[in-house]
Parts: sequence; structure tokens; C-alpha cells
Amino acid sequence: MSEVTAPMAGKIIDVKVEVGDTVNEDDELLILEAMKMEMPIVAPASGKVKEIKCKKGDPVGADDVLVVIE
Repeated sequence: MSEVTAPMAGKIIDVKVEVGDTVNEDDELLILEAMKMEMPIVAPASGKVKEIKCKKGDPVGADDVLVVIE
């Protein structure tokens, strides 16, 4: 199981996956806006999306868990 965390504080501006989706390593999971830049957050490993812990518009802190992949 892999937990995908926010690399820095920001705001979620798009969620590209849903619970149950199968993803491959480096697939785009969501887009984080931080310091006026859009930063794609990608899957660290292949697997199935088990849980999404944020939604579009949510503020997140550094190291917050965003997505769980199993």
C-alpha cells in the first residue's frame, strides 16, 4: 500500500482519479496549486486507488495524505 502525500502546502485544483481506478506508476492523480504554480501529483507505484482523502478546492498541508493506493 502506498500513501501519496502533498510535497508542500497548497490547494487541490483537480482530482483526476476515482476510488477503484487502476493506476500505473507516474500516472497523474491530481493537481496541486502551490505558490501560484500548478504541480501534478503522480502515482509512486502501480495499483488500485483505495481512498481519496481530498477533493477539488481543499486546502492541504505539507505531508498530508492525499490518495491511498493498494
